[in-house]
Amino acid sequence: MPPAMLSARLRQRPAVMPGASPPRRPRRAPPFRPSGPVKTLAGAIAATGTLVPAYVALRNFVPGARSRIPSLYCGVLARALGVEVLMRGEPASGGVLYVANHLSWLDILVLGSRLDGAFVAKHEVGRMALVNLLAGLRETIYVERERRSRAAVQAGVVAERLRAGGNVILFPEGTSNDGVRIYPFKSTLFAGLELAGEARVQPVTIAYTALNGLPLTRNRLLELAWIGDMELAPHALDVSRLGRVRAEILCHPPVRPADFPDRKALARHCEAVIGASYRRLVRGDAEGRA
Repeated sequence: MPPAMLSARLRQRPAVMPGASPPRRPRRAPPFRPSGPVKTLAGAIAATGTLVPAYVALRNFVPGARSRIPSLYCGVLARALGVEVLMRGEPASGGVLYVANHLSWLDILVLGSRLDGAFVAKHEVGRMALVNLLAGLRETIYVERERRSRAAVQAGVVAERLRAGGNVILFPEGTSNDGVRIYPFKSTLFAGLELAGEARVQPVTIAYTALNGLPLTRNRLLELAWIGDMELAPHALDVSRLGRVRAEILCHPPVRPADFPDRKALARHCEAVIGASYRRLVRGDAEGRA
């Protein structure tokens, strides 16, 4: 090597005292990386092939398997899609009706990864691939909202689950929204609480707040929303291409139905609490995360 080049390289090296170890660069935590469509599919297949058989084999014999394995499964699928889930507040347990806003099928993965409860869903969900599998793992309670004659029976199923100490996750908007605003909560979906004994109700806000490290704009939020008759598979493929999505869950203090004059007042309370915190979260207001 020519002397001039050797001298230049020596000048670039940091000086090290005799007998001292060279300085080490600080280690950085590995970044959260999106998976993309191929890795998302591979992750979903691997998780399904491993965790679903484990759930079937262990749910009746191993304490906690009935709740922990579905939570793990939802979390693995969410991460395979590039969704990072953050939760603030403490979820109550033991006969709790979790009441949450609803934007997308992704909510099932996000909430299912952190809340131990059975979802209440339209009976059409039972015919959707993968979603019906997730619903089955979470022992979903299916309702037929078009048939009012079935309302009393369905309310009784929810009440029985709560009386037995199980938790239930309800989307009282009755449908997924566009993410820009929250739809009015339907008080009819709170039916059954009168029969649920000492059950509590906990409002839960879910919001998607960042994409690839930047605040999620209204237009990009619409790409996550699952509205109307959108097909699940193409929408899931589009979501897997977006990149790193941050989902935030905020658990509010639980309340007792007996503290409200009727279920309409209870529905209005939940809608007000969730709506206010949702608006703060999507604006990036730190108070919304308190």
